Amino acid sequence: MVFWRKKKNQKEQEQEREDDELLHHKGEPELEPPIEYEAELSEELEHELEETETEILDEIEESPVPNKNVELQENSFADENDDLDRNHDAEGGWLSRLSGGLSKSSSKLTGGLTDALTRKKLDEDALQDLEDALIMADLGPKTASKLAQEIGKERFGKDVTPDEIKQLLASKIEGILKPVTRQMEVKKPEDGPRVILVCGVNGVGKTTTIGKLAHQLHYKLGKKVVLAAGDTFRAAAVEQLKIWADRVGCTFVGKELGADAASVAYEAYEAAKKEGADILLIDTAGRLHNKSNLMAELEKIKRVLAKQNENIPHDAILVLDATTGQNAHAQVIAFREAVEIRGLVVTKLDGSAKGGVVVSLADQFNIPIYAVGVGETVEDLQPFKAHEFAESLVGISS
Repeated sequence: MVFWRKKKNQKEQEQEREDDELLHHKGEPELEPPIEYEAELSEELEHELEETETEILDEIEESPVPNKNVELQENSFADENDDLDRNHDAEGGWLSRLSGGLSKSSSKLTGGLTDALTRKKLDEDALQDLEDALIMADLGPKTASKLAQEIGKERFGKDVTPDEIKQLLASKIEGILKPVTRQMEVKKPEDGPRVILVCGVNGVGKTTTIGKLAHQLHYKLGKKVVLAAGDTFRAAAVEQLKIWADRVGCTFVGKELGADAASVAYEAYEAAKKEGADILLIDTAGRLHNKSNLMAELEKIKRVLAKQNENIPHDAILVLDATTGQNAHAQVIAFREAVEIRGLVVTKLDGSAKGGVVVSLADQFNIPIYAVGVGETVEDLQPFKAHEFAESLVGISS
């Protein structure tokens, strides 16, 4: 009996280690132990530290409801955001926010490039230093080697400057990103709502991303959106999605904690179809402590939805946290075993210097990148554009 318990605990520990590797990079420094002390706080500061979810969401920037007489687009998530390209010089515009959000990543990359190109000519040593700089910027060893070799073929033995290499590097990165620059389809099918599964591990900002997408789809594109709380494992996820639905003016479908996620998805589809909704966004569980159960749950949701319509879900999005760096690759692999991931949303690009992971994701998986997030407000999540991202990553101002 003692031996059996030991073996069982050993298996649980191995599963926990495997799941932990998906979220934490091996090279990340260990957390320092906290230093506890008592501090006197004013009543005002105590309230700020204990803000409720509703108060936090009340501070999030909102866009006005569109005039009903405005002709709305129907084809893709990007249609109503194209004007951002024409206004990117305006203070607070998307390009400004993107460049600001990627400033940590671009500073790390450009600093590495400057150190690598201390010699005038691009020789073998300079190319090796360039590759190392790209790896340090979280582009990954394969992508970094590929880019260094391509630049070497064009400029080896020639006099170069850091600015010239930045321009060439931006061009090469854009070439990698262009094939995955495909916008999320939001056009309503003839026989019901467009169903989009949203996946991702806990903590990547999945539920918040759903809220931001719903906000932009409803307010900017005039779509009728239904939100389904399929992450019935976390009470906070259900409550948070309900708050977003109320705030955005969308129908919410959810059940009690621990309810069957597939039944939530089924009822949400019926409700969305009855209401004539354009889009149904389904939140899903992101726990990793038992990966087999997670996959079984996703597969069950797909089977149940297929009973309503064999073509659904129409899309499955994986939300990734850029601060996890190259561990985002492991998450893509894990979720692709359970569901056909058709698009990525990369969040928290402003939270670390690991924005280069977007390039390696595009290079290694060739999965469309629908949107990227560089902040907390709803306007800080926007459709992905290869040219803008490449230039912002290497620190080139348009």
